[in-house]
Amino acid sequence: MTIVLFNPLADNRHGENNAKKIVYFLNSAKSDEIKFVDFTRIDLHEFINSTPESDKIIIAGGDGTIHFIINKFGGRVPERPIYYFPTGCGNDFCTDIKEKNSDDIILMNDYLKDLPSVSVNGCKRILFFNGIGYGIDGYCCEEGDRLKKQSTKPINYASIAVKGMLFYFKPRSATVIVDGVKREYENVWLAPTMNGRYYGGGMAIAPMQDRLNPKHLLTTVVFHCKSKLKTLTVFPSIFKGEHIRHKDMVDVLTGRNISVEFDRSTPLQVDGETYVNVSRYSVSAKTGAPLENVTENAANT
Repeated sequence: MTIVLFNPLADNRHGENNAKKIVYFLNSAKSDEIKFVDFTRIDLHEFINSTPESDKIIIAGGDGTIHFIINKFGGRVPERPIYYFPTGCGNDFCTDIKEKNSDDIILMNDYLKDLPSVSVNGCKRILFFNGIGYGIDGYCCEEGDRLKKQSTKPINYASIAVKGMLFYFKPRSATVIVDGVKREYENVWLAPTMNGRYYGGGMAIAPMQDRLNPKHLLTTVVFHCKSKLKTLTVFPSIFKGEHIRHKDMVDVLTGRNISVEFDRSTPLQVDGETYVNVSRYSVSAKTGAPLENVTENAANT
């Protein structure tokens, strides 16, 4: 038996229909040997522990779904194989590992180990999988969430970003501390910290980051520029990771313990999940001790 645990909220509530496309990729499995289960309606730990080892468990969803799952696991990686079938709207994790894994169904266990954690505004720490966006990237997620409530049409985050830069989002002053080294910045447009290379549906914000690096180093990218015109000119190069060539306006910092503080509250996103009115966040690599379950709401990506 193949059990597909799907997230109905993935891809703006198209999760169930998207999950059923897996039938075309399971060539050896008959359709009557596949069981679809809405994992937001079950006790995930109990279900996985009670499922026979002979059954194959596949999680279907997007990056937000993985975020929900890892925090349900609380840092504990199941001993049995756990597979993943991407059905989200961004699928940045799959973009990140496609050079190492071209399979349609991905064995997840190695990627679930030793994940970093983040504390937002000094609150309880949560695990994250891809990365944290802080600045105009967080603003784009907040605006995207607002638009999702109004329509089921795909969200154009690039358009949101350009309009934000032109009219709505104002750059911040920032204090960034990486492994004890403090740096001060003016005119900061974004200051994400990444475990993977991609966020925002294919933006290579941290092109040199390796999520499986043995030292568990994370990458913080500080994009700062006084000129709005120059910012608008360079910003599209993030999609190919070429923004890091502009060393006069982009700093790439690596470390294990990182904190970022803005002078004004700003939206923030963690694996696509939006937090509003954030003044600071702090990140620690490789959590060590398991975390408590920290979220009860399934992700919508």
